[in-house]
Parts: sequence; structure tokens; C-alpha cells
Amino acid sequence: MKRTHTIGAALLAALLLAAGAFYLGLRTGPSMEASMAAPAAADTRQVLYWHDPMVPGQRFDKPGKSPFMDMQLVPVYAEGATQDTGVVISPAVQQNLGIRYAKVRRAETSTSFDAVGTVQFDERLNVAVQTRVAGYVEQLSVRAPMERVRKGQALATVFAPDWLGPQNELLALQRAGVSAEIVAAARERLRALSIPADLVRRSEAMGTAQARYVLTAPSAGVVAELGVREGVAVSPGTTLFRIAGLDKVWAVAQIPEAQALRLARGQQVRAVLQADPTQSFAGTLDEILPEIDAATRTLKARFEVDNRNGKLVPGLLLRLQVAGPRSTGLLVPSEAVIRTGQRVVVIVRQPEGGFAPREVSLGADQGEDTEVLSGLAEGDQVVASGQFLIDSEARLRSVLGNMAAPAPASAASAPAAAIHQAEGKVERVAPDAITVSHGPVATLRWPPMTMGFAKASPEAFPDIHAGDTVRFEFKEGGPTGYELVSVQRVAAGGKP
Repeated sequence: MKRTHTIGAALLAALLLAAGAFYLGLRTGPSMEASMAAPAAADTRQVLYWHDPMVPGQRFDKPGKSPFMDMQLVPVYAEGATQDTGVVISPAVQQNLGIRYAKVRRAETSTSFDAVGTVQFDERLNVAVQTRVAGYVEQLSVRAPMERVRKGQALATVFAPDWLGPQNELLALQRAGVSAEIVAAARERLRALSIPADLVRRSEAMGTAQARYVLTAPSAGVVAELGVREGVAVSPGTTLFRIAGLDKVWAVAQIPEAQALRLARGQQVRAVLQADPTQSFAGTLDEILPEIDAATRTLKARFEVDNRNGKLVPGLLLRLQVAGPRSTGLLVPSEAVIRTGQRVVVIVRQPEGGFAPREVSLGADQGEDTEVLSGLAEGDQVVASGQFLIDSEARLRSVLGNMAAPAPASAASAPAAAIHQAEGKVERVAPDAITVSHGPVATLRWPPMTMGFAKASPEAFPDIHAGDTVRFEFKEGGPTGYELVSVQRVAAGGKP
């Protein structure tokens, strides 16, 4: 009886344990399954490949440690990956980056540009006032340089005693009643001596030889040079005055050689006073002087500017607006253009939402826009702000690559790669690379790190093994970005 109670108690306990287990299973089973399934469901994205962010061009089909750096490979997922057409960035990220777009448009263009010129006298309007006889300046009517004069205005009175004798001979012949031929010959002699005709007529009218005559201004302008003073003696050929005309002036400007090549004689120009933009003058390109300034790489251009109102004087500054031929072309904002020094690139927004770099060739600047000669079509959308942030995103995803990288050059024209030196410990030797924990590299400003260096061939450096202390040389190139040139084991004393 006692045994029967014991068996019954045991069966009852077993039933209770089974019921408790079933109950606990109902309570804990789903959460345990959920907890076990959580890691799998945490990231259901499809992994396309793994890569080292420091060497984004190299791809791996499974996770693990990077052969180049002392770090784990990073997965690249399908929705975050890009195709050859560009990098895809979510709208939220685009908004955070502050990306702005602009459409490529067709508009009227011209090669006009502005330059600053200095007003100078038009030397073709300069005239010299001289005397053709020896004499004395009895009176000066213009006593100071840069004085304005009118055409026909008296400049000076000259006494010429050498003219008295020929004039007295003419008067004597006329009083003697000789033939007209002899009198005419005497007049021709006076003309050959440069005696003014009005002075001869005055002598004949008064019956007395005249030796004083007045020099007058042959044209209007300013007295640019005053060569005499009152009372001085003058000789034939002496320049007494030099008068510079002001009806037209020159504006001489320094033009960069790139713009000077687009200039042609006769181009119209609008000259505006630098001190007063409300006053403008019409002009034309007169001459491009055949001389270049080697220091500034500029040429001198001479513009002829109308100055009939006399407001322009030498030394004034003019802003010259040179008008070039007009045409139509494609324009993009200048801020959308990335000049790398070797290429000119813009970032184009593609219809499917991605971004891709496109190399273009440029024409002339058009204010805030730049003309595009090739590489874009009308209606294309280009990135006007945030290009470098897109480039950074693309570099991490190894899609756009380095936009500053030039087009592949031939081996004959490629410059020799720089050789860098370092010392370190070999961590791993593979058929295509050697991983080294090395010290600082001064020529590249690298800190100590562990990274992989490519081998030129699988048979290279057969004597190098993991654990060796080595001194090595490397250069840029190879699938890892840097390729070994030489590797030498270093003994404990530091000698190869």
C-alpha cells in the first residue's frame, strides 16, 4: 500500500512537471524563438560584397580581416550599392548635404570682357610749331605747358631780321617798274625763304619791309611742350611748341593673352569713367601692340575713344567694355564646374536619381555662368552646390573614383613613381601581397600602421616569411594602391 502511494506520488509529480514545462513553453517559447531569430532578422539586406574602406577598389566575396589594414572588412549592401552610372544618395541625405541643382540652358553668349585703360594723348594728332628762320621771340602769348589753345590762336611774335633784305629787293623792283616776270621771280624767292604770304602782302601794302610775324596754332588742343621763353633767340628747325589734339584720345589697357587672342582691330568698345559711371564714350580697338609683358603675360591694346566734348584728359582711368561677336551656347553656373588642374568635371544628376561625373570642355566665362562646348546637353541637371560631398560619398563606395584623376596616360609619357622607404615586421605573406606592420613613412607623412603591399609577381621575394623584420621600398601602383620595389631582412643589429 505504501509502495502504491509512492508510485502515485511520483506519477503526480511527473505530470505536474510536464504541465509546468508545457506552460513555460507556451510562455517562453515565442520569445526564445524571437530572440534566436532576432540576429537574423536584424539586417535582412542583401550583401553584395565586402571591402576595405581605405582601399575601396578591392572587393571580397566573404567577410574577414582586411589584407591591407589592421581592420575588418565592411559589407556593401544591395540598396546602398551603385552601378557604373553613378552613386545613389537618399533624398534625406541630399537635403542634409544642402545639394542644389541647375539646368543646362541654351542662351546668347558673347566674348565680351571688361578691362581698365589709362587715357593718353593720341600722338597722331600732335603737331609741332617751328620757325624756319633765325630770329628772336619778342612776345609769348602762351606761357605755360598744358594750356588749351584754339585753332588759329596767336602763340608768339617772332622778329626775323634776315627777311628784311629779300623784301626790300622786291619793293625796289616794283618801284623801278621792271617787267612782271622779274617781280614774279622775286616773289618766288620770298616763298622759298618761307616768308609768310600775308607778311609779303603787308609789306607791299605799306611799302616797307616787315620782319615781325605771329606764329599761330595750326590745330586746337593743349600745349604739350613749350620749348621757348620770351626774348630768346631761335634758329631754323627749333620746335617752339608741341600741340596735342584732344578730339580723340587713346585708352591703353593691359589685356591677358588668353583674351587678347580674341581681339580684332575695329571692335567696338564702350568706355566708362571709373570715377563717374554715368559718363560713357564710344570707341574702337585701334591696335594690339606686338609686345608681351613676360612678367604679367599681358599685351597692350590701344583703344581710340571719341573726346569731342573734351572731358577726357591724360591719366584718367576708363573701364572698357569690349564687345565680342554674339552667338548661342550652353551655359551652366560657374559654381557647378570643378577644375582639378588636369580635367574639368561637373556632377550630373541622372534620371533614375543617381549622380555621375562628366568631363566637359569650357568656353568663355559669361558673368556668373560658364559656356560649355562639349560634354553636356540642353536640359541636363548638374549639381551646383555640394559636389565635393557627393564625391566623398562616391569615394567611400568606390563608384566615381577620384574625380581629380587624369585620363590614363601611355606608359611612355607617365612620370616615374616616387619611391618610399620604411621598416617593419612581416605579418602575412600571400601570393599577391605582403602584409607589414611598419613604422612611420616620412615621405608620405604616414603614422605607424599595418597594411598590405602588392607584389609585382607571385615569385617575388621568395625568402621573406611571416615574422621577419624587414626594410623595404615601395611605390604607388598595384591592386592595393602601393607595390613593393625591394624587401630586405634586417638583422638584430639593424643591418641587412
